[in-house]
Amino acid sequence: MSTISIGDAVGSLLREGMPVRFTAYDGSEAGPPDATIHVDLLNERGLSYIMTAPGDLGFARAYVSGDLDLHGVHPGDPYDAMKLLQNNLRFRTPSPVEALTLVRGLGFSHLKPPPPPPQEHLPRWRRVMEGVRHSMQRDAEVIHHHYDVSNTFYEYVLGPSMTYTCALYPTADATLEEAQEAKYDLVARKLDLQPGQRLLDLGCGWGGMVRHAARVYGVKALGVTLSREQASWAQQAIKEEGLDHLAEVRFMDYRDVEESGFDAISSIGLTEHIGVKNYPAYFGFIRDHLKPQGRLLNHCITRHDNRPTDTGAFIDRYVFPDGELIGSGKIITEVQNAGLEVQHEENIRVHYAKTLAAWCQNLADNWDACVAEVGEGTARVWGLYMAGSRLAFERNEIQLHHVLATKTDEDGNSGYPLRHTF
Repeated sequence: MSTISIGDAVGSLLREGMPVRFTAYDGSEAGPPDATIHVDLLNERGLSYIMTAPGDLGFARAYVSGDLDLHGVHPGDPYDAMKLLQNNLRFRTPSPVEALTLVRGLGFSHLKPPPPPPQEHLPRWRRVMEGVRHSMQRDAEVIHHHYDVSNTFYEYVLGPSMTYTCALYPTADATLEEAQEAKYDLVARKLDLQPGQRLLDLGCGWGGMVRHAARVYGVKALGVTLSREQASWAQQAIKEEGLDHLAEVRFMDYRDVEESGFDAISSIGLTEHIGVKNYPAYFGFIRDHLKPQGRLLNHCITRHDNRPTDTGAFIDRYVFPDGELIGSGKIITEVQNAGLEVQHEENIRVHYAKTLAAWCQNLADNWDACVAEVGEGTARVWGLYMAGSRLAFERNEIQLHHVLATKTDEDGNSGYPLRHTF
């Protein structure tokens, strides 16, 4: 039976040539020898991953498993390689006869899928079999998969702010910590927080918004999160800052919050996990828990349009299982349909690209410690995901929107001033 080298197979499928240097374990090569980026396929398992999983999933499996290496970039920040490949790598679809020839030449044995890396979550169809999507139990499981990696790991990557949401850069050269502080303060000013008011922060993470509202604005703030690790870290931070009398973080589903009559509700990075079909119930919950003339600030990642689109296999299996994104128009529609009055909308997309660049830099700077904490496979997942997300924000494939709304009463009183005050 005739064989074909891996390098020749890869080269034959590229429409515009190989933009990087490619080498494989069979000794074959492709692409310019002086390329700044070098892709090295190390073994047969890596080839099997690539041949048995479509699109980015197969390459991700090989890379996360250590069967595929990238040279010329740091694994904590492979941005330059991903940008080069995304801009210049154009695969063509082979004809059925050509595909059969390639598979025969590379070996039919590579069509048996290896077990996926341990970092990979169940495919969506399996998750459907094992629980209703966005049920309390299943939401808790997927949040645990993503957020309960290791608080120490997050401290290395996120920095002192321990904030895993888009920052707001007041100047181009502001530090990540300054930008996260500016983000929390913008949210607080949009909500017009005043001493003695009550704030509910949904999906509060490590309690950054809760602590900022209590410390700077004298607000009595309650945060809830489905991550036990986050709640534990946040409660300790609240004690260390002496904010126990004002701030609290609970490990619980927001749907179990019994208190109501809040002056303000912030939702920073939670809507992505809710599920689009659950928006009416979600914004209805917010409406019911606000006092008349209370305010909502919803901060979330969005699509650049309002057409339902899958997140992609890599993101769904490795990063945000069950995550769903839609455009800001859909979010505004559902906020309005819930009976809230939208007062302001803002897109801070470019700020998330800068935030992700800073997180990648932190991961690269602390690479050895991060690998020691979570293993190289998980660290590689994070570098790949954050660099890829940075590209998506830069290219306007995804955005980050703030939607500010009020619970306007039956007489039309919103409590909102003639002009914005933030």
